[in-house]
Amino acid sequence: MSTPVTPSVADTVENAIATPEREQPYGALGLKPDEYDKIREILGRRPTSGELAMYSVMWSEHCSYKSSKIYLRRFGDKVSDEMKERLMVGMGQNAGVVDVGEGWAVTFKVESHNHPSYIEPFQGAATGVGGIVRDIISMGARPVAVMDQLRFGDIDDPDTARVVHGVVSGISFYANCLGLPNIGGETVFDKVYQGNPLVNALAVGVLRHEDIKLANATGAGNKVVLFGARTGGDGIGGASILASDTFADGGPTKRPAVQVGDPFAEKVLIECCLELYQGELVEAIQDLGAAGISCATSELAANGGSGMKVDLEKVLLRDPSLTPEEILMSESQERMMAIVAPEKLDAFLAVVQKWDVETSVLGEVTGDGRLQIFWHGEQIVDVDPSTVAVDGPVYERPVAYPTWIDALREDSAASLERSDDPDVLRKQFLKLLGSPNLADTSWVTNQYDYYVMGNTALSFPDDAGMIRVDEESGLGFAIATDCNGRYCQLDPYAGAQLALAEAYRNVAVTGAEPTAVTDCLNFGSPENPEVMWQFGQTVDGLADACFELGVPVTGGNVSFYNQTGDQPIFPTPVVGVLGIMDDVSRRIPSGWQDAGENIYLLGTTSTELDGSAWADTIHDHLGGRPPKVDLAGEKTLAGLLQAARDEMLVSSAHDLSAGGLGQALAEATTRFGVGARVWLREIMERDGVDAATALFSESTGRVIVSVPREEDVKFRGLCEGRGYPVLRIGVTDDAAEGEQAALEIQGVFTVPVAELRQVSKATLPAAFGAIVDEATA
Repeated sequence: MSTPVTPSVADTVENAIATPEREQPYGALGLKPDEYDKIREILGRRPTSGELAMYSVMWSEHCSYKSSKIYLRRFGDKVSDEMKERLMVGMGQNAGVVDVGEGWAVTFKVESHNHPSYIEPFQGAATGVGGIVRDIISMGARPVAVMDQLRFGDIDDPDTARVVHGVVSGISFYANCLGLPNIGGETVFDKVYQGNPLVNALAVGVLRHEDIKLANATGAGNKVVLFGARTGGDGIGGASILASDTFADGGPTKRPAVQVGDPFAEKVLIECCLELYQGELVEAIQDLGAAGISCATSELAANGGSGMKVDLEKVLLRDPSLTPEEILMSESQERMMAIVAPEKLDAFLAVVQKWDVETSVLGEVTGDGRLQIFWHGEQIVDVDPSTVAVDGPVYERPVAYPTWIDALREDSAASLERSDDPDVLRKQFLKLLGSPNLADTSWVTNQYDYYVMGNTALSFPDDAGMIRVDEESGLGFAIATDCNGRYCQLDPYAGAQLALAEAYRNVAVTGAEPTAVTDCLNFGSPENPEVMWQFGQTVDGLADACFELGVPVTGGNVSFYNQTGDQPIFPTPVVGVLGIMDDVSRRIPSGWQDAGENIYLLGTTSTELDGSAWADTIHDHLGGRPPKVDLAGEKTLAGLLQAARDEMLVSSAHDLSAGGLGQALAEATTRFGVGARVWLREIMERDGVDAATALFSESTGRVIVSVPREEDVKFRGLCEGRGYPVLRIGVTDDAAEGEQAALEIQGVFTVPVAELRQVSKATLPAAFGAIVDEATA
């Protein structure tokens, strides 16, 4: 335990002036020598211990984006009028906000909690959910859903089970306790993530246009109020020490920096905040996440172009032995900071008292542009808040084209054997279906509550989650996230565009109109020039693709230092796409429900097996170039699907991605247990491909749809009118009496639906234990 600091021994501004040569532990706090010298230059003296604590966390990679800032500006440089049309709040605030119509807005964001989730998987993942949900609350919205994007090590590695059990339990515990449905996400296993799993969490909230709140402290004399949980010793230095460094070989050691979450406290905080907003009792608000009070005070003051005077001893503590520096750095969860007009303070306090939320008035907004923090009357911080929160270091890191990438690209999957033997194709099809990254994920998703709140229109295992916003009109939104790290390793520019295209397509197949983007860019160390090349390529690829598709990046997160020793992860830019659905009752599911419908393949198939699930699972191969992406074609396809929705021409739609046509057919068949008869001959003849390529290629811009026979002519006419390739490849099929429903690839193989399900469902339980039979109700 730390020894309590008394006023007489606090490191005051006066003391800092008097003792300029005192040595300070800046290196242990994650600051480089030149950064420490810059702080001294800004202040004209050495920093106090409290100032050093603030600068160390706020200038960390996690908070300051010092290595990525010059790249992220490219998102703002490539913006069209189309992209601005529905954007209400963009990058720079706690989360982006999009106009979805009828006076409603949706706010959404994805963030990482990677390193904490390796060290303490349960709490790391749980507090990742809690933190992103508080970002949504702080925009003035009611949270309505969460999603998670998970990357684990090799499924057979003994440590993977430790991380998987902890992470999934942490996510389900926190979100289920909050009463928020988990409506989608990703689960990927690859040895490259063994020592550095990725736990990305996304949250979505709904609000009326007039209810948007911003994190800008203005109005001299307005009160600075901290409310929520008490401040403790958990999470101290998490941003600077944990999220901004790599793991040394030897495994997790930094346990004290992981926060501890209490979802019941957060649930109360949500309801309390919403009542405060309803009463118009808050001028500005900021959640306390990474960097805690250091972040909230400096960002609120800097964003508002104001100053702030705070008495730190008024912070309510869970641990009375905390020093002022520890109080400033603590990342204790379930805390918010509000700016409240003096005449509204009594009403504010009445609301928080009603909800039994502990509250302390720490100080007030000033007009002098200084952030001043006092400890029992003695000044321990006197800084320009913009130097802490906005004008931190900006690095132009060295960039180098990877020495290994040309050889990797030359090693194409074209050299791998592709069989046309029906028995071999059947075995490969089933091996893919049961592979860890294509197998059924019910072991994970059944631990989540999909339908709490009663507004979930689509969830697992459909291509995107969908939530109803307005009960009367049926207005809603769909959201999907995607990334293929293998593609990004081969070509980060193309890989980023492929991630966006797939998420965009996954939203489109539900019938929704893709509208806006959030991203979580997970990379290795920025001190590695090859990683910075990957990062720059990724940002360029994503910015160019967003511009072409007309969808703005509303915000997101960069997570560097995802590596163990010298081994970085694959570039993993997780891309989330939000789409607007005029009426959720017209949603399109991912599988067919009725026999006798025609199955159409939209798009064409090329020999694109580089980086594919087939190359990985069958041949343990990674090399070549990822599939080509046709963004104009993706936009045309999305428009076609919306028109088909409006005319109610299709009864199901499912995108083709990992595993290709074979995997998509298996998933569409097992979705509701209705079989299908499919023929490959027309695909092979039209597109000039062999049977293995027809089944396993991962060419983009492709979707399978089922069309009721009476809509057949209209549907073909729609496709022809829009100039999009379409081919009838099969029919949905009921089992004959006494027979099982099956997926029949004519002339190649037949697999009963029961066997498809058995193969797909066996993989995760074999590694992690029995599956929960039913999704949490």
